[in-house]
Amino acid sequence: MVEIRPIQEHQIEQAKQVVTSVCLDVWQDILTEEDVKCYDSMSDIEQMRSHYFGNGGMFLVLVDNERVVGTGGIRKLNDEICELKRMWFLKAYRGQGWGWKMAQMLFDFARQVGYQKVRLDLVNEERQPQALKLYRRLSFYPIERYNDSPCNIFMEKFLESVQE
Repeated sequence: MVEIRPIQEHQIEQAKQVVTSVCLDVWQDILTEEDVKCYDSMSDIEQMRSHYFGNGGMFLVLVDNERVVGTGGIRKLNDEICELKRMWFLKAYRGQGWGWKMAQMLFDFARQVGYQKVRLDLVNEERQPQALKLYRRLSFYPIERYNDSPCNIFMEKFLESVQE
């Protein structure tokens, strides 16, 4: 059975492997697995309790028969703005609506916490066309750079208030 749920401690290594696998897909002609590990320590996933859960955030995994096949998180930027992080899915799980569903769950969480906006960054349109298409469908719009990442696309979305 495939389902989305909060990450558990024993799933951290699997989650990191999903991120590594998708990074290798995105950068297949440029980066090796060693490059990915040098570039991104994934310390936020290693320390997910303090980085996400203990700091106004959430980290979800897409699980297929207890195997992590996708990830996504919400990270606090400030009291009103959060960031969509680590939305990565193995190739076999893309284009099936899992990204949309996980994003909606993360947005619901963000609204309940009180965030008013969600931001994200993407490498570029050429390397992540499917992700960009999804984010546009989710009502994200372009904004100016808000961090020092090597990404070239920065987007934001207003969160509608929780229905009373």
